[in-house]
Amino acid sequence: MAGDGGCCPTEEEDGAESDQQQPLLLQRVEKEPERSCQTSVRRRLKKSCSCSSEKIKAKVLDFFPILSWMPHYKLRDWLLGDAMSGIIVGILLVPQSIAYSLLASQDPIYGLYTSFFSSIIYALMGTSRHISVGIFGVLCLLVGQVVDRELAVAGYLPEGSSMGNHSVLLLAGQGNGSVGLECDRSCYAITVGATLTFTAGIYQVLMGIFQVGFVSVYLSDSLLSGFATGASLTILTSQVKYLLGLKIPRPQGWFTLCKTWFSIFTGLGNTNLCDLVTSLVCLLLLIPTKELNDRFKAKLKAPIPFELFVVIIATLASHFGHFNTDYGSSVAGVIPTGFLPPQMPLWSLIPNVAVDAFSIAIVGFAITVSLSEMFAKKHGYTVDANQEMFAIGFCNILPSFFRCFTTSAALTKTLVKESTGCQTQVSGLVSALVLLLVLLVIAPLFYSLQKCVLAVIIVVNLRGALRKFLDIPRMWRSNRVDATIWLVTMVTSSLVNTELGLLVGILVSAFCVLARTQQVQVLELGQASSREHYEDLASYRGLHTHPGVAVFGYQAPIYYANQSLFKKSLYSRVGLDPVKEKARRVKLLKQQKKKKKKSKQEEVANLKLGKEEEAVGVVTLMLDDESPRNLRSIVIDCSAILFLDTAGVGALKEVRKDYEEVGVRVVLAQCSTSVLDTLETGGYYPDTGGDDGGEKRKIFFTIADAVRSVQSRPAPNGDCDTRC
Repeated sequence: MAGDGGCCPTEEEDGAESDQQQPLLLQRVEKEPERSCQTSVRRRLKKSCSCSSEKIKAKVLDFFPILSWMPHYKLRDWLLGDAMSGIIVGILLVPQSIAYSLLASQDPIYGLYTSFFSSIIYALMGTSRHISVGIFGVLCLLVGQVVDRELAVAGYLPEGSSMGNHSVLLLAGQGNGSVGLECDRSCYAITVGATLTFTAGIYQVLMGIFQVGFVSVYLSDSLLSGFATGASLTILTSQVKYLLGLKIPRPQGWFTLCKTWFSIFTGLGNTNLCDLVTSLVCLLLLIPTKELNDRFKAKLKAPIPFELFVVIIATLASHFGHFNTDYGSSVAGVIPTGFLPPQMPLWSLIPNVAVDAFSIAIVGFAITVSLSEMFAKKHGYTVDANQEMFAIGFCNILPSFFRCFTTSAALTKTLVKESTGCQTQVSGLVSALVLLLVLLVIAPLFYSLQKCVLAVIIVVNLRGALRKFLDIPRMWRSNRVDATIWLVTMVTSSLVNTELGLLVGILVSAFCVLARTQQVQVLELGQASSREHYEDLASYRGLHTHPGVAVFGYQAPIYYANQSLFKKSLYSRVGLDPVKEKARRVKLLKQQKKKKKKSKQEEVANLKLGKEEEAVGVVTLMLDDESPRNLRSIVIDCSAILFLDTAGVGALKEVRKDYEEVGVRVVLAQCSTSVLDTLETGGYYPDTGGDDGGEKRKIFFTIADAVRSVQSRPAPNGDCDTRC
C-alpha cells in the first residue's frame, strides 16, 4: 500500500490486492416509520384494557406468585427445611421485633404486629424464595426520627418526662375520627408511624405500576453500604441512653449524633446502675455467643437462639428482682394479646411526612431488591424487580391499617433463613405462625423485660455493619471512586442527617460517573503487524502507524458535558490545533497586506505564494515537535462511543470542518447504529451531491477500510495518486 510520496502500484498489484481489500458493505434494515404519540398511547391502552380469561389468569398469577409455585411444591423434599428455617427465624424475630420497636419509638406489640403481617404478605406476593421481610434497623431509625419529630410538633412531652406515655392531649382539628379526640403519646406515635408507612407503601406501589423498578440500579453497593454503616452509627448512638438508663429525648434536625453524644456526656451523672450492670452482663453474654454462632455456622444445623435465652433470663431476673420498682429501671411494660381493630391513616398528617416517606420507600425497595437479586443469583433463579416493588409496597400498605410500621428485607435474618434449609416462602408462613403464638399467648410475659436488654440486642446486631470500617483500606486499594462514595455517604448519614446522606450519596455517585467521562483522553491507535487490528500505541509494543494518516479513539460518549474536552484532547493528541492554525494564516495575510513599496506584481506573487503555503507546507510546519509527520487524514474510531447528543454531533462537525479548512480530512469508523442514526438526524452528513458529498457520506465499518479509503484519495501536495 503506497504511502505519502510513494509511487503508484501496478495494475497487477492492484488486481491482486483488490479481492483482499474490498471495503465491508452492509445494508441497513429499513425501520418502520415511528408512530405518533397518540397512536402509541392508544395501542398501549387497548392492549392493557383488553380482557380475556387467559390474561386475567396470567395477571393473577403474576400478582400472587405463590399460586404458581405452590401447586408444584415438593412436600417430601422441601417441607422439613422450610419448617425448620421458619421456626428458627420466628424465634429470632420475637426479641428483635420487640427491640426494634424501641428504635422506631413504638411500643413492643407493634413490632410483633409488623413482623407477623409482613411475613404473610410477602410470602403471597414476593418472587424471592429466600429473603426474610420484616423489621430492618435503618428503616426503624428513619421511622423513629419522623415519629419523634411529629410528637414534638403535636406538643407531646419527650419520653421519660414526668407525664411520659400517660400524657393525654386533645387532637382537635386533626380531622380523623379514627384517632379519637383523646390519644396518649403511644397512640399518637403509632398513628404517625402507620401513616408514614401507608404513604411509603403508596409510593412503592406507584413505582411498580409505572414500571420504575430499574431505579434500584442507581443505588450502588458502595452507596447502600455506606448509608447502612452511617445509619448504624446513628442507631448505636441512639441506644446508648438505654444502656445507661438515661432519660434523654431524641434530638431533631441535623447533627443528631453530635447532639446525642453531648446530652449523654452531660447526663452521665444520672446513669442508672441497674441498667448499666444489666447491659454489661448482656453484652458479655451475647457478643461471644454471637461470634461462636458465626464461626461455627457451617457446622451447626441451625444458629443457637442466644438472644431469646438472654431475653427470657433477663425478664425473669427483672421480674423477681423488682428492677422496675426498686431500682427505677425502665421496662417494656404491658404487651397486650390479640389484635386491635383496623384504623385508617391520619390523612391530615400525610403532607407532613410525604418527603420522609419517599426516602423510606426508596431505601426499603433498594435493600429488598438488592438482597433478593443476590440470593436469586446464588441459587439459580430470577426475581421480578417490579413485582418486588408491589410486594414490599403492600407489605407496608395493608399492615399500616393494623398499626404497623415500615418493613423491608433484612440481611441477617435472610442469611439465617438460607443457612437453615429454606426452600420457599412457606418458611415465612411458618415464622408468622410462631409470631401468632406469641401475640395470642406469650406476649404479656415480657412485661418486666428491661429496655436496656432490648438496646443490647440492637447494638450486638450492628456488628456486621460496623465491621465495614475494617474494610476501608481494602476498598481504597480496590477502587478509590467506590471508596469515596462509601466514605461521603457514611459521614453524611451519620454526622449530618440520615435522609440527607442518601441524597448526597446519590449525587456523589452521579458526579463520579460524570467525572469519569470528563477524564477520558483521546488515544492514538496503531495497527498490529500481523492483522488489521488497532490498539493504543502507548499500551502495546510492536504497533505501527500509517504515513499521512493518524487513527484516534475515544472511549466515552460525546455529549454536552465533555464535548469541549474531547476537542481539546483530540487537538492536543494530533499535535495540530486547526483554530490556531487558521488564526496564524489570517495573521500572515494581514502582515503581507501591510508591506509597502511593493509592486502589484509582487503583491500578486506573494498572495499566490501564500496560497501555495496554505495548500502545501503550513500543516507540516504547525505540527508539534512530537508529531513531525506530514498529516493528511484523521480516522476517529467510534466503536467505544456509546451515544451522542446534539452537542456531541456539533463537536464532530466542528472538528471535521476545522481540519478540512487546513487541508486535513476527518472520517469516522466503526460507529454503532445508534450513533449513525444520531449523526444522520443531527445533520453531520452533508446534503450536497457530487463526488465530494458522496465521499463524505461513506460509512466505514472497520478502521482498515477507513485507512485504505483516505490513503486512496489524492495527496494534497501533488504526489502520485494511489488510485492511478
